[in-house]
Order: sequence, then structure tokens, then C-alpha cells
Amino acid sequence: KKTMSAVTNKQVILRDYVSGFPKESDFDITTTTVELKLPEGSKSVLVKNLYLSCDPYMRSRMGKPAASGIAQAYTPGKPILGFGVSRVIESGHADYKEGDLMWGVVGWEEYSVVTPIPDMHFKIQHTDVPLSYYTGLLGMPGMTAYAGFYEVCSPKKGETVYVSAASGAVGQLVGQFAKMMGCYVVGSAGSKEKVDLLKNKFGFDDAFNYKEEQDLTAALKRCFPKGIDIYFENVGGKMLDAVLLNMNIHGRIAVCGMISQYNLENHEGVHNLSTIIYKRIRIQGFAVFDYYDKYSKFLEFVIPCIKEGKIAYVEDVAEGLEKGPEALVGLFHGKNVGKQVVVIARE
Repeated sequence: KKTMSAVTNKQVILRDYVSGFPKESDFDITTTTVELKLPEGSKSVLVKNLYLSCDPYMRSRMGKPAASGIAQAYTPGKPILGFGVSRVIESGHADYKEGDLMWGVVGWEEYSVVTPIPDMHFKIQHTDVPLSYYTGLLGMPGMTAYAGFYEVCSPKKGETVYVSAASGAVGQLVGQFAKMMGCYVVGSAGSKEKVDLLKNKFGFDDAFNYKEEQDLTAALKRCFPKGIDIYFENVGGKMLDAVLLNMNIHGRIAVCGMISQYNLENHEGVHNLSTIIYKRIRIQGFAVFDYYDKYSKFLEFVIPCIKEGKIAYVEDVAEGLEKGPEALVGLFHGKNVGKQVVVIARE
């Protein structure tokens, strides 16, 4: 038997349940030790974490346990959990061997012991693309964009598509998928830099900075003189209200996220809901894990697109686990440009 001594394991710990906007001080960076050895007869895998994903849904896990959350609340005093890319150091699981790469839910720490669950952990087969892509384009956000656009929105060539939070991990891909379908696509984001990215890098037909618009309804009317057929919803609140007035008959709204509401104690109301009736609008919420059975089909579609340069993808990379809290908190202030990734180790 090989014996390994204990190594240090840096972790990001949630101090206590969060209310309002999360702050860096809501997290502690602690160092503990871990034996690089699985217990006898374990069916788990011991992994070294390489890349971590910062995602807005994680905010819902920082509050007190609630019936409404899509994933269960984090435990104060314990490392937070999120999607990551990891290398297997030791395995007691039949599907994984030492050296394998996987992506899925792990602790925010250097080393984790994970019990692989189908549709929560995936073995990485394609290693000729950047591994960090499995936190975004080739991971949960990519799957979210793919399922949300193709499955939930039922898009048709020539339709008009609006994407809010359009330069983020999901939005940048939805816009490009819509362009591939032959749709007219407009996105909104919160800075000049992001708007330039939408128009010049991601190929959106038009884009606007929502922070500079006095009247969102008028901004959408300007961008969509013929109305909106599909709205990919990431924002909620006032934006949803403005969109409803600009939707076409039989329009579809796929509700992926509502980042404008996550940190509010009292969520904002939406006032234009009656338009749903006479415009026959379909509004559908969805969760990505209902669609993971299509993951291999998604990879078959998207990997050739990457290799042929048909998909542009932008990451915002924070170096080091200790930068994790700042990167995560930054999401809720629009600091990230593109997909927010935290690098723990590149190998």
C-alpha cells in the first residue's frame, strides 16, 4: 500500500447565512490538512481541484434554507460547493481511475472527496480544448444555454431574440446559438466594454447598455421595431416588465435566471403581466439538470463549433482560491466580463 502524508488543503468557508448582497467578509479562507488517501472500501474519488466556476445561482444557496431554492443551502462553517474541474488522485469508483479528469460539483477547496453522481459529475473525454471550458461553455452554463434556447424557446429561423445579461457565461452562448439559427439577436449588458464584446466578438446584431437607458421599454422598441419573438431571461424585475410590452403574439420567454432579484429582501413586482393573455405569451422556467441526458448530444454539436472557430467564448479568470470570494461577489456587481472562473491549479 502506498502511504501519503497529509497535505494542506485551503478552503473557502461560508461564515454565516447571507442576507442582501454577499460581501467578501461573508467568507473565510482557512487551511486544514487532508490525507491523500481514501478510506478502505470507499466508493468515492479523491480529487485535486483545478478550476472553479462562479455562478449567480450560488447566491440562492447562501441564504437560510428555504423551500424555494433549486439547490440546498450551504452549511455555515463548511466549504461552499460549486461546479469545478478536477483531476482524480485516487479512486474507489468503478468509472474513474487515477489521472482521469472530471467536472461537476465539488467543494471550494484544493482537494475534495466526491461521490460521483450521474448528471452531477461527468468524466472529461475531450482534453484537446482548454480544461477551464468545462466550468462554462462545455459545462453547466453551456448546457443551460443549449437546453434553454433549443428546447425551451422552440426557435425558428428569422425570429427576433433578446438576451439580457448577454455577455455572461450563458448569455454569450445563447446569442451565438440564435445567430447560427438565422435569428436577429440583440443583447443588453451593463458596460461599454460588454456591449462592444456583444457586437464585435459574439456577433449580436445590436446591443445596449441598460444602465444608460432612461426608458427600457423605448430601448427595446428601438432595437426591435418588429417586436420580440423570444426573450432569454437572466435578469427579471424592470427588464421583464419592459420586455412584456415589446413581445410579439405567441412570444416565448425562457426563464433561466433573475439576477436583479437575488439579493433583494422583497422582490420587485412585475406590472405588465396582463400582456401575456392577449399576446398568448408562453413563459417557462427551466433547470439545466432536467436536460443533462442531452449532454453528449450537446458536446457533439459544440466541440466542432469550437474547433472551427464558430463559437467565441470569453472567460474572466481569477488566479488562486483566495481570490474566489472576490470573484463570486463581483458577479452581483457586474464586475465579470464573460464567464467567471477561479484557477486553483492549472495541473
